[in-house]
Amino acid sequence: MTIAPGIIKFFRTRLHSWHTGHNSRQLPWKGEKDPYRIWLSEIILQQTRALQGLPYYESFTGTYPTVQALAAAADEDVFRLWQGLGYYNRCKNMLATARYIATELGGHFPRTHEGILALKGVGPYTAAAISSFAYGLPHAVVDGNVYRVLSRFLGIDTPFDTTAGKHQFATAAQLLLDETDSAAHNQAIMDLGATICTPAAPRCADCPLHSKCFAAAKDMTALLPVRSKKIVVKERFFNYIFLLHDGKVWIEKRGAGDIWESLHQPYLAETEKAVDVSVLRQDVLFDNKSIRPHELTDAGMAKQRLTHQLIHCRFYIMHLTDMPMPNGTAGMWLSISELKKLAFPKILVSFLRNNLYF
Repeated sequence: MTIAPGIIKFFRTRLHSWHTGHNSRQLPWKGEKDPYRIWLSEIILQQTRALQGLPYYESFTGTYPTVQALAAAADEDVFRLWQGLGYYNRCKNMLATARYIATELGGHFPRTHEGILALKGVGPYTAAAISSFAYGLPHAVVDGNVYRVLSRFLGIDTPFDTTAGKHQFATAAQLLLDETDSAAHNQAIMDLGATICTPAAPRCADCPLHSKCFAAAKDMTALLPVRSKKIVVKERFFNYIFLLHDGKVWIEKRGAGDIWESLHQPYLAETEKAVDVSVLRQDVLFDNKSIRPHELTDAGMAKQRLTHQLIHCRFYIMHLTDMPMPNGTAGMWLSISELKKLAFPKILVSFLRNNLYF
C-alpha cells in the first residue's frame, strides 16, 4: 500500500504534538528503558487491559526486580503471583523465557528485533514494542488500539483479523512510523487509541488527526475497524466438589492441554450440561465406598467468561470421615491454611475467599 507523503507528515507531526502537549495517560512502564521491565509489562498486557495489569506489573517488578530473580523463582510462587490474570500460558512462557535468558544469554536480553522475536511467548507486537521502547529500533507496534486508529484515519475496511488485514495494517503502521523517535511515536499512537479513538463514543473533537480522518469525514467511526470472525463461545459445566476432612481439603493440579493449566482445583466432575445432585451422584467419584453421596451439600454457583468459553461452575461441599484418594486421580490432602500457597483459577479464588478458606 502507499500513503501520500503529505498524509505521513501530517500524521507524525500532529501525533507528536499531541503526545508532548496533551497526552496525560500515566503508566509506570511508560518511558522505561530496561528491556526486562518492558518485556514483563508487555507479557502481562497481552489480552489484558492496562488498569487490570497494573497491580500485577507492580507485584512482579517488586518481587522479581531482575530477570535472574524471576528465573530462580519456584513455578508455584510465580503462578500464585499471576493468579487472577488469566491466559496462564503467558506465565508459563514467561518463566521459560526468563530461564533461557538467565542461563543461555547470561542474563542479557537480545538487542535485535530478530533475537527478541525468537523468545518464547513473544510475537510480532511484543517484539516491536521491546525493540522500540528499549533500544529505539524502527519497528512499529500494531495492537488493538493501533488497528482502530489506522482503520479510522486511513479508511481501512479490510478485516484486521485476517492475513491480508494484518499485513495491510502492519505495512501502514510502518509507513507512518517516525523512525527518528520510534518509542515516542509507538507510545503516542497506542495512547491515542486508548484515550481518544476509543471503541465506543470516540472523542473526535479532541483528536489531533480529526481534520484528515477518513472515518470522521464519512461518519464511519462506528463501522471501523472491521472484524471478520464472530467469536464462538463454548459453554462448559464444571461441578467442583470440595472433599473435607478434619481441617484438610483434597486438591489436584490441572494437567496440560486445557484451560488453567498447572493451576489447582478441588475434585472436578465436568458434565455436558447443568445437572442436579441426583445426576452428579452417579460420577465415578462415588464408586469409592468411603465417599457417601448423601453428604453432598450445594454451596452455590458462579460463571467465568473466557475469550472462547463460558464456564458454569457449581460448588459442592462434602465432609468425610476419612481421607480416601478419589479413583483415577493424583491429588493430595492439604490443610486449609496451605491453600494460600497454591494458585487457583480466579473463579475458585473468589469462592474460597467468600467461604473463609483464605
